[in-house]
Amino acid sequence: MLKLSNAGPDDVLYDLGCGDGRILITAVKEFNVKKAVGIEKDLERVKEASLKIKEANISDRAFIIHGDFFEVSIEEATIVTLFLLTSVNEALKPKFEKELRDGARIVSHEFRIPGWREERVVDVRDDNGLSHTIYLYVKGKHRF
Repeated sequence: MLKLSNAGPDDVLYDLGCGDGRILITAVKEFNVKKAVGIEKDLERVKEASLKIKEANISDRAFIIHGDFFEVSIEEATIVTLFLLTSVNEALKPKFEKELRDGARIVSHEFRIPGWREERVVDVRDDNGLSHTIYLYVKGKHRF
């Protein structure tokens, strides 16, 4: 997801429903993003991700917000990552249109954003041989 979005040192990444924080940690450690923010509703996952970020010694560039991603501003994001159901992606469209600036990238794992045209679609295989589809959207292109 991070490779497809061309993540780098000028980027601010937001992971909506960040779970254990693995995307945030990878974004900082392997792609050198300027800042990585996770938004997570589940307090146990927030604690787990926060601990992993602390252990990775990247607390100065990565952190978790305990809250509802529908209610937290994402306007500073240059990249947004998602692993959410199609119905949730669709419900997020007005938020993306309102808060994200042109050129912002949205990368969705497995689930499309209905009504938007992808910039790229990539199929990848994980270490277990399972296939995954990743969708890249760019605000300001293709009707989005």
